[in-house]
Amino acid sequence: MKSNKKRGMGKTGSIVALCVVLALTVVAGVIGITGLSLPPQGLYKVLSWLPTTNSDAWPESLPLGLDLRGGMYVEYSGKAPEGSTASFDELISGTMSIIQQRLSDKGFNEANVQRIGTDGIRVEIPDVQDDTVLDLIGTPAKLEFYNPQGEVFMTGDMVKTATYYYADGDHQIAFQLTDEGAKLFADVTSASIGRTIAIYLDGEQLIAPTVQNAITNGSGVINGLGSAERATTIAAKIQSGALPLELTQQKVDKVSATLGQDAVSSSVRAAMIGILLIMVLMIVRYRLNGVIASWALTIYIILLFMLIAVFRIQLTLPGLAGVVLGIGMAVDANVIIFERFNEEVRKGRPVRAAVRAGFKNAMSAVLDANVTTLIAAVVLLIFGTGSIQGFAKTLLLGVVVSMLTAILVTRFLMNRVIGVGATRVSLFTKVSAEKEVEA
Repeated sequence: MKSNKKRGMGKTGSIVALCVVLALTVVAGVIGITGLSLPPQGLYKVLSWLPTTNSDAWPESLPLGLDLRGGMYVEYSGKAPEGSTASFDELISGTMSIIQQRLSDKGFNEANVQRIGTDGIRVEIPDVQDDTVLDLIGTPAKLEFYNPQGEVFMTGDMVKTATYYYADGDHQIAFQLTDEGAKLFADVTSASIGRTIAIYLDGEQLIAPTVQNAITNGSGVINGLGSAERATTIAAKIQSGALPLELTQQKVDKVSATLGQDAVSSSVRAAMIGILLIMVLMIVRYRLNGVIASWALTIYIILLFMLIAVFRIQLTLPGLAGVVLGIGMAVDANVIIFERFNEEVRKGRPVRAAVRAGFKNAMSAVLDANVTTLIAAVVLLIFGTGSIQGFAKTLLLGVVVSMLTAILVTRFLMNRVIGVGATRVSLFTKVSAEKEVEA
């Protein structure tokens, strides 16, 4: 009686667990497709995050890259100006920061500025087809120095050098002025001890240091900048009234919005067809385990795109390829587990024991396959640029999520299904009559 009661409670618990997981899967799927507004008056909103084949209805939470959204990109090679004493890394970092700031100030908040190779910069501007936006990138920056009264007394062309250095436990910027700038700076600092001199770049305040003493020899130090990164960036921006690097345009190209929308629709449609075919094949090949795998794969897809939306990973065509490859890795892990499971039940083991043994025997192969893929993704993420990094990010995230779903979700579902009473081997695989064993 005690054994039967325990078995009954286990069966009830398994049914409840499966119902809860099914309900959560359905709710998460519906929210992922439609979004959710919570009271009061829809103040709290959960944006949808699952992609559709309709490019016009693509979720706002999933940022699209240039090749899917349409827009333009330009690539530059950079060269340090003559007489510059700053390192090239400082100059290119400052140049990228200024370009990003200029585009953001003009409303291009989703523009992407990244380094390519050793001396290149790539600028991607979504939803733009007009070449005039390039003027924002190449035109000289307007660097101005304001005295405490708020009048401009010096401009950026009077700055010879501005370099970062670390001394006395402080991150500092050392600067050198032209003869004309030195005279102006001496007059203003002599009359402004204890007050601030504000430095503006393109109309935005860059820094406002306090004058500690008169600077009469044309060279001085700005201290108290907090971090090496901040000091380096500000030094590069002060370095010149123009961009810290001399840029040469190498390539300009445009992607039409229509082409991007077509790519979105066709890519998602192809992925959906592929996923459905995989589910059908898994069910045909592995029977009840195939149903479990399809359920786990659905959970995987919901989680994957939710994390892409949360981390704001920009999706490109290569990025979508990384998603599809991640789905393939998730299916591959299930295939390995199910094959090991089938081997055990064909040896005559009960299905409960076969699950334990199957997972134990499959783990080394699953981990080896996923870890090697993770290593490749990390290498691509570190050394790749542009769309290669997009592919690496989605692949990296996809592999991590696939490992979790294969190891945790699939195993949980298999154990609960068996707990309900599905212990006949024929429900999982084809065996001869004499080897049919129940748990």
